[in-house]
Amino acid sequence: MIDGVTRLLDGLTATQATVVVLVLSLGAALAVEMVVIRGAARLVRRTDTEFDNIVVRNVRWPLVISVALAGIYVLTRTPAVVESTLVTAEQLDTFFGKPSVAVVIVVWAWALNNLVNEGVEEVKERGDRFDFAPVFSNVWTLVVAVGTVAGLLRLYDIDITPLLGAAGVAGIAVGFAAKDTVANFFGGIALYFDDTYKLGDYIVLDSGEAGTVVEVGIRSTTLLTRDEVLVTVPNSALNAAKIVNESAPQRRRRIRVPISVAYGTDVDAFEELVVEIAEAQSLVLDSPKPRMRFRRFGDSALEYELLCWVASPTRRARATHELNREIYKRLTERGIEIPYPKRDLTVVNSDSTGSDPAATPSSPFAGDPEDVSDPERLPGETDGGRD
Repeated sequence: MIDGVTRLLDGLTATQATVVVLVLSLGAALAVEMVVIRGAARLVRRTDTEFDNIVVRNVRWPLVISVALAGIYVLTRTPAVVESTLVTAEQLDTFFGKPSVAVVIVVWAWALNNLVNEGVEEVKERGDRFDFAPVFSNVWTLVVAVGTVAGLLRLYDIDITPLLGAAGVAGIAVGFAAKDTVANFFGGIALYFDDTYKLGDYIVLDSGEAGTVVEVGIRSTTLLTRDEVLVTVPNSALNAAKIVNESAPQRRRRIRVPISVAYGTDVDAFEELVVEIAEAQSLVLDSPKPRMRFRRFGDSALEYELLCWVASPTRRARATHELNREIYKRLTERGIEIPYPKRDLTVVNSDSTGSDPAATPSSPFAGDPEDVSDPERLPGETDGGRD
């Protein structure tokens, strides 16, 4: 395209070519601002999403600057202009052509970085599900910075091959030195894409830790336990662990309250009473309705289980406590027995002499005293012989 424009300017003098190019470039920049940008801004104001507004707002100045600087770059390639200047074509390109392209690269890099960062902030406001999105913003900023530096070095014909080799060696060294940090970083990304949990979820780990997710970072995730203790878990460990998210797909949770009653209890009245207690408890949800289940015939009791639901997993312990208290009081009032293990102990009295011959263990030396062996007696030797 640039070669085609320069060919159109071949028949003009240096002054005429300069005026034509500057007028065209500035006019095009003004047209982009007045027509394209403002027209697009009016259109995106009618939409419900904010993302199109972010795009228009961030590409406005890069477009205008790029069109305006395109004229300067074309002038450095126009033969009439190059031949009429006191400097060489290489110097003209070095002081005017390449700087104009460098400004365009930097402006577009800045715009693209802002565009993604503002998009990430907009995504964060849509819910806790996207709280991990700033990680991608940081990665994008790093990629844009590296790409901009590489583009500028390439523009000025600086060989970046040695730099790439050095960067590779440095990357390997950093990777070994910070392997845990890298593992945590990629573990956090995997957790984000898997939608394992989000802020406010109550999770239980296979190692026993349980708590509410209060912070999701690049390196670790912080849990707030029921004892109001903060536990920081590395993302790499979470990525390899079995996680039970008790707040997903919905926050309500079912609780099971085991109850045993004695044989002979009126099971219909007992079941009705316990369900009535559960329905009257404020922590128990009305839907699904509480219900009783007869599980098994125990050794000394009929074993039941009350099934009901609470609004969140953190209310289960409190609801179980209140239900157990009320069930015990109401069963006691109704005279319904809650059986417990019993043991019978039989005591046998000894005789008047204080000894029980039957209980005395037999000795291996019982019998004739003469038959008691002496460990010092030789075989066939008698007591008389020893004397």
